[in-house]
Amino acid sequence: MTDNSRDASATALLTLTEAAAVLRTPVATLRYWRHLGIGPAGFRLGRRVLYRRDDLDRWVEAQRTAQAVDRPRR
Repeated sequence: MTDNSRDASATALLTLTEAAAVLRTPVATLRYWRHLGIGPAGFRLGRRVLYRRDDLDRWVEAQRTAQAVDRPRR
């Protein structure tokens, strides 16, 4: 993958439905997370809620890291 196509896919704007598919979660759950302020960063553009792909990836990584820190070592 070239750097240009990688940059374009990382900054791609995703709809609520597309973001839910990436996260493999129901759209209603993503809406609820947004309401609570605990989900990935999204923003309104007109009437639509959009998500940047790199924001989704960053949020997933933060969730993974937070769980790794909380998990006791054996």
